[in-house]
Amino acid sequence: MDAVVTTLQPRVDRTEAVPQRPTREQAEAAARVLVQWIGDNPNREGLLDTPKRVVKALEQFFTGYGMSPEEELGRTFGEIGHFDDLVLLRDIPFYSYCEHHMLPIIGKAHIAYFPMDRVVGLSKIARVVDMYARRLQTQEHLTSQIIGAIDDHLKARGVAIMIEAEHMCMSMRGIQKHGSSTVTTQFSGVFRDDPAEQVRFITLVRQSRS
Repeated sequence: MDAVVTTLQPRVDRTEAVPQRPTREQAEAAARVLVQWIGDNPNREGLLDTPKRVVKALEQFFTGYGMSPEEELGRTFGEIGHFDDLVLLRDIPFYSYCEHHMLPIIGKAHIAYFPMDRVVGLSKIARVVDMYARRLQTQEHLTSQIIGAIDDHLKARGVAIMIEAEHMCMSMRGIQKHGSSTVTTQFSGVFRDDPAEQVRFITLVRQSRS
């Protein structure tokens, strides 16, 4: 399996005004037009309800637009005793959609953080991954958004993230290189300042393969 490794710089948020959302009926009409555009008959029996199904599926695929990091990371726990080492969640599965072709991105995220005084529920980290994955994305921006949310809301001493994913826009179309994976990483705090902690993080992630 080929791998492309990209180490990211600090994030730049893209805050742009979102146009008014179309109605469900308009979305279904657009799906019907696409069925006709690809050369099929939207009036045949098997496709009559396809526009409704497409819109319903899109609602499920893109639930991340209705989620916020404040809701997921707002509650923390201070009863951690004398714990002062990293917390690592590895092999968090996710799917997303490429913002250039709207084709799936399928992968895993590995996230570690050094708590300051408090920790967050482990499921909340996975929810943050889903929150940003279930949007139109590039892998680079997905990586940046996840670490930025954890860094901002947990005030951790450091956060590390690695994402490994296969992009269907590369496997199914264009160059059609099935099985190629893209790896992105980003670090903050002690992970960014201490290369030994980066090595430790990557080593712990890779141990999941053994």
